[in-house]
Amino acid sequence: MTDGRSWEGNWKVRLYERVRERGYDSLTTFAEARPTASLVALADELGPDDIAGVQVLSGLLAEAEQRKQVTRFVRDVLVRMLSQSLPDGWPTVLDDANRFKVAKAIGRWFAYTPETHKERADRAGDVLLASPPPPGWLPRGPDDELLLTLLPDETV
Repeated sequence: MTDGRSWEGNWKVRLYERVRERGYDSLTTFAEARPTASLVALADELGPDDIAGVQVLSGLLAEAEQRKQVTRFVRDVLVRMLSQSLPDGWPTVLDDANRFKVAKAIGRWFAYTPETHKERADRAGDVLLASPPPPGWLPRGPDDELLLTLLPDETV
């Protein structure tokens, strides 16, 4: 957890300096090398005392908007939320404890989803709950086959 220093100075410049110091040309390529890491873990790797997870999220969204890959960003964030809440994959039984873990992952993901994609994310979440994936399913990246069927890329 940061002590507030993450918002001091020009955090965007600091964020991208740290990404370049680690040999990456974009925050997206840095994050893609760690497809299941939480946003906080990514932030801690870039600067445990002065980079926050929400700053990583903001930077990833900005890059996705520039590249017109916001749907892929939305899938990426879902992978990170599922990995964090369901480290052993989709539960075999949706008892109260597991239902809470699933709801936490989907709820946090929905909260981080840009307004432009909320409706699609809502439908995708409904499908996951109505027709659960196989027990143990845990996507390893935004191009997971099931995720691509739930949230296909935009067609131009």
